Amino acid sequence: MLAVMKKILLSTITVLALAGCEDLYNRQGVGFAGLSGEPRTSSDVPGTVAFVPESRNIPADLAELTPVSVSTGETEAQKVARVAIDNGGRGDSNAVVLNGSGTNLFLSTVNVNGTPYGVLRTANNSTRVDNEIGAAFGRNAEQFTGCLPAGDVFRKGSSSRSSGFAVALNCS
Repeated sequence: MLAVMKKILLSTITVLALAGCEDLYNRQGVGFAGLSGEPRTSSDVPGTVAFVPESRNIPADLAELTPVSVSTGETEAQKVARVAIDNGGRGDSNAVVLNGSGTNLFLSTVNVNGTPYGVLRTANNSTRVDNEIGAAFGRNAEQFTGCLPAGDVFRKGSSSRSSGFAVALNCS
């Protein structure tokens, strides 16, 4: 009888001790979440707070949109990325609207010749934002798109301000 009580008591203490270590409803894993996995929120990623409210689930919002598909004869990476930026979404129907540097930014996915690109752009080519936004987008591409970046971030604009940014994605 005493041996059974010890086993029950030991099991109960172990469960209570482990339960105090982590929130039972926090289901964020440590592996790749992908577009079909359980997306992360931007509040988990330093630097993304400048773009959106903490409660927004950007990869889930992006996954609901149909990617734009285009073809081009260009083969140079920078020119292909420019095609992606030019064809990136500019409204609620084909992009996730974010706010950065006091202006609306549009996040979309564009398939150029079968290669997916994450595109972050302004509403038009005359509106430009600081290139630091593009650098932050490239560093946090996985948190924004649910896919790993598969190359450099390319921009459309000048050396200090641009109207769009694109990064090739690896969504497998």
